Amino acid sequence: IPEDYEKVKGVYVINRAMIEKAKKGITILHPLPRVDEISTEVDDYEGAAYFRQAHNGLYVRMALLALITGRV
Repeated sequence: IPEDYEKVKGVYVINRAMIEKAKKGITILHPLPRVDEISTEVDDYEGAAYFRQAHNGLYVRMALLALITGRV
């Protein structure tokens, strides 16, 4: 619901300080676009997997479309 999103927009942001307090070796996933939920300072964190997630999701969607349309 858009109204609910507006209420919490910007309240929950993953940033470098939050990651440093978290358990070692965490993985951060996000479907993207990140809007304001993940700070850009997190992009170079080794556990930031959201760009790989988005990249791999592209190929999953392509495969599903090929399967659905009978091209496979």
